[in-house]
Amino acid sequence: MRSLLAVLILTASLIGGPAMAIEQPKHQVERAEGKFELRRYAPYVVAEVEVGGDQKQAVQAGFRKLAGYIFGANQGRAKIAMTAPVAQARKGEKIAMTAPVAQTSDTAGRWTIQFMMPSAYRLDTLPHPNDPDVRFRQEPARRKAVLTYSGVANAKNFAERTAELEGWIATKGLKARSGATLAQYDPPWTPWFMRRNEVQIEVGD
Repeated sequence: MRSLLAVLILTASLIGGPAMAIEQPKHQVERAEGKFELRRYAPYVVAEVEVGGDQKQAVQAGFRKLAGYIFGANQGRAKIAMTAPVAQARKGEKIAMTAPVAQTSDTAGRWTIQFMMPSAYRLDTLPHPNDPDVRFRQEPARRKAVLTYSGVANAKNFAERTAELEGWIATKGLKARSGATLAQYDPPWTPWFMRRNEVQIEVGD
């Protein structure tokens, strides 16, 4: 997936300005305690596909389909700006973060890969995709608990950080309403110790 993300970010820098200008989901921070935050996110529109296979195969396949869509595989050949971060979560659990890519899976090995669409678009103004597997959906406003960390976002680190975040949620008297989402903000050439990763879980009182 990282090679695909590199291409996406490089292309975005050529057609839509520098990567630092990439749109991120709008949110307000309600509480900040060290590496933990409680955030309230505004609604947003997503494009997503469902694919099978293991995690690496699925995210690559889904990424290609969605990257193709935003780079012009749609009616009118419109170019759609990318967004950030890249996020991954298990299907069947509400996705707690936006994209360009969000990834979920179920126990049967099906994955949902998701891009947040730029805020300039609505469901009824997005170009129609050439690929019938690409579909659109409106995500509602959500409240999320977030843990930020640097380094390599592998499965072991993600599991450990998820346990930390779940513990913090419990101490604050909040209730988890989704599984954990891994959000990655940086291009693959960023040194591992400078990368921004997040674990996010939707919560309620």
